[in-house]
Amino acid sequence: MTQIVISDNMESEVVEELKTIGEVIYLPENLSEALKDADVLIVRSKTKVTKEVIEGAPTLKIIARAGVGLDNIDLKAAGEKGITVINTPGASANAVAELALGHIFSMFRNIAKAHYQMKNKIWDKKHLVGRELEGKTLGIIGYGRIGSLLGKKANSLGMKIIAYNPPPRHEDEIVEFIDDFDEFLKKADVITLHVPLIDSTKNIINSETISKMKDGVYILNTSRGGIIDEDALYEECKTGKIAAAALDVYAEEPYMGKLLELDNVFFTPHIGASTKEAQLRIGKELIEKIKELIK
Repeated sequence: MTQIVISDNMESEVVEELKTIGEVIYLPENLSEALKDADVLIVRSKTKVTKEVIEGAPTLKIIARAGVGLDNIDLKAAGEKGITVINTPGASANAVAELALGHIFSMFRNIAKAHYQMKNKIWDKKHLVGRELEGKTLGIIGYGRIGSLLGKKANSLGMKIIAYNPPPRHEDEIVEFIDDFDEFLKKADVITLHVPLIDSTKNIINSETISKMKDGVYILNTSRGGIIDEDALYEECKTGKIAAAALDVYAEEPYMGKLLELDNVFFTPHIGASTKEAQLRIGKELIEKIKELIK
């Protein structure tokens, strides 16, 4: 019988359906021990599937990532062992796009700050004057599944959409692609990141690129930690060059760094795909892919 190890949290409905495929070990206390006879390993972003983990799983045939990014999996080591790596790139796209839009609203209208003040019995309307999204330019770095969904949602609110995404890319009528990165940075009121963490995107937002942005720019990252230089972000949020930033992902997680000291940086704990609907879509897509591979 196929042995399936699930090392990160998944919806109970998905776990139960996986039991129809094979024997399931869910959230093992000792991952190395559980993988000794495993055929399939299912992870989210928490589990790091290193070369050592892979080498300790002699019967492993499939690594399934419940989500988009594969940066927590040593793809080279998996390839050398003949292990198939799969993910679910489209299943969580809408959830992440909606979270990104929520963060933009929160930054522009001081929603999180107002909530915190009210919980502490502070009534301070005069310091909570916000801005409107209509008429502002949203700059999207990475106009793929998530970026294009966010673009459509933001455009329906009256925002102008520009994007930096070298070809091949998803063309549509609402977006203006700007191929000169410096020119792109100059035009955006809000910059949002939707790219994988690879050599060309590591610390793409840094002191130099921030200096080319508008004064009072808003920055948002719901893609991967490491794409923003967090030290540079800290300094420029302090000076006011960046009006506000919102982060769902961090270079090291859980994040406990100095950005938490700042009132104009807003945080969520890597919950982009954490909706009931997205998790069910992810699970169902994984199940179908695993069934096909087992066949």
